[in-house]
Amino acid sequence: MKTIIMTGGTSGLGEIAAHAIGHAPNTRLIIGARRSAAGKVETIPLDLTRLASVREFAQAVIEKLGDTEVDGLVLNAGTRFPTSDHRTEDGFETTFGVNVLAHYLLLRLLLPKLARDATVVITTSDTHDPKRIPMGPREFDIEELAHPPKHRNPTGFSAGFRAYAASKLGDLLIARGLAASNEAKTKNLNVVAYNPGLTIGTSLFRAWPLWARIAVGAASLVRPFARMNTVEISGKTLAELALDRITPPPGRIYASLNSRKLEWPDPSELAQRDDVMQRLWRESARMVGFAD
Repeated sequence: MKTIIMTGGTSGLGEIAAHAIGHAPNTRLIIGARRSAAGKVETIPLDLTRLASVREFAQAVIEKLGDTEVDGLVLNAGTRFPTSDHRTEDGFETTFGVNVLAHYLLLRLLLPKLARDATVVITTSDTHDPKRIPMGPREFDIEELAHPPKHRNPTGFSAGFRAYAASKLGDLLIARGLAASNEAKTKNLNVVAYNPGLTIGTSLFRAWPLWARIAVGAASLVRPFARMNTVEISGKTLAELALDRITPPPGRIYASLNSRKLEWPDPSELAQRDDVMQRLWRESARMVGFAD
């Protein structure tokens, strides 16, 4: 019996992935979420805006599993806002707090529970790369991302987009740091940073301005002709990665689904820098109170 733990499995492409994982033979799926997942999937309460909830969830998973190890950890939950003015209970900018810090803490707490040859999939985005998306991050100031100044133009959404893109760079750096760790090498972990590409129909755009949501909706009309990814395609690909039906080529961790084709390109130049990756791990540990 394979045991997989997942966040972000109750809506969008994550719900599609959770359904596929949950129906795979000899597979037990446990989802962390604020509301129960559909069907018979096991759900444990988890609020990623609260680090205390992350700790409670990890402890509940450990107690529920007993001697059973975790064969797969899917960190898929994500959020984005038009601005960077939202804050978590712990005082961090919400996009960074949820997408990066909460998942970093959950990974560290469950790392000892991972089985040998286990798979860890972290959902990222090609918005992290300024060569693909001009508004992608060209620098990575962790302290400013966690505690940005108040947005001066509350009617725009560029600050929110930049916060999201930077958080997806953070997710990629988490994956790189894990893959380079002694724990990953000792356990022979399979680490993947998954970019589902532009996927119309997810809930990520719910907080955007009305005009932007209308534009996204209009884009869905040309999706079949532009070969944009659907939630079904992106979700099923995530499930295939989580179930080890798709594995990375040697030396690769970045899986990018563009125009419905999965490729393994280099991430951004910033994402490849070891000093940035090490700083993300060090500063994240400090922020979440995790003693190395």
